[in-house]
Formats: sequence, structure tokens, C-alpha cells
Amino acid sequence: MPDLPEAHLERFERTGRIDWVTDLAEIPAKYGVENVYAELGTCFATSAVTHPRHCAALLGTLIKGVGLDHVLWGTDSVWYGSPQWQIEAFRQIEIPEDMQEKHGFSPLGPAAGPVRNAILGLNAARLYGLDLPIQEAAALTVFDDRLAAIKRDYEARGRTPSNLAYGFVSTASPQSSARR
Repeated sequence: MPDLPEAHLERFERTGRIDWVTDLAEIPAKYGVENVYAELGTCFATSAVTHPRHCAALLGTLIKGVGLDHVLWGTDSVWYGSPQWQIEAFRQIEIPEDMQEKHGFSPLGPAAGPVRNAILGLNAARLYGLDLPIQEAAALTVFDDRLAAIKRDYEARGRTPSNLAYGFVSTASPQSSARR
């Protein structure tokens, strides 16, 4: 059985389409509506690391189709544990130049630039009517809340404890271990 993301990517390379993603991205132009939003969650999490080119095609298709201001960071990303790895992956992924040229995609730009900041929170803030303190070209600011204070304290203590786990982890049940 072929690897599904690879099959989607091969089809995208031939046709410029990703099955349901392109269908969603085409709705605003096809029907003249402005209330279509794309949420990056599971689709990003399952493709960013293992199939980055497919993920780049997905990002380019959604941003070009529904518009940058209608792409939101996904709320279902917590199903995969802490979303920090996904945020880091999103800050690092870029749409390859050949895809930009062939499909008219725009680059995502700097890691903390306006495109990524918009997707990671500014678009949702606007949608929900939140007034965020914003500095220089829509860059997110660091909030001075209780969590930020805890983080500063943790960093000041040399990031200890590290919460790393050391040693052997057994998958055997306690009963089978006792019989040995």
C-alpha cells in the first residue's frame, strides 16, 4: 500500500491539488464568500516532520486559497502532547522555492515574522475580538502574567529541575517481572 502523504504529494506535483485541502481553499473564490477559515492542527502535526514537502504544499494551498488572515493555529494540537514541538516545526518550515514559483505560493518568511505570528495567534485574536498588545509589524509580545513569571524564575534557576527521566522503562507487567 502506498504511503498516503507521498501519494498526495505525487498527485499535488502533477495536478497542483491536494484532495480535500484544495476543495476547501477554493470555496471563497468559487462561491464569493469570506467566512471560510482553515485550521492547522492534526494535518500540520501529522505531516510537518515526516512529510515536510507535503506540509509545505498544504500550507501554501490554504494560505493562497482562503487568505493568510483566514488560517488559524489548531486547537486540536494538544492531542499530541505539548504543542511546543509543533510550534517549533511551524517556525522552521518553509515553502520550497520551486513550489513558490510553480504554484504562486508566497514564502512564510522569518520564524517570528508577520505570516507565522498571524497564523499562531493574531488571526484568532482578531476573529475573537481580542485587543492584544502588539509591537513592530504585528510581532507578538511577551505577556507579563503569572506563567511568564514562573518561566523567568525557572530560567533564572538554570532550568532545574529538567524533568528528564533516566533509567530503564519496562513494558512487562509487575506480575511477569516478579516471576523471573
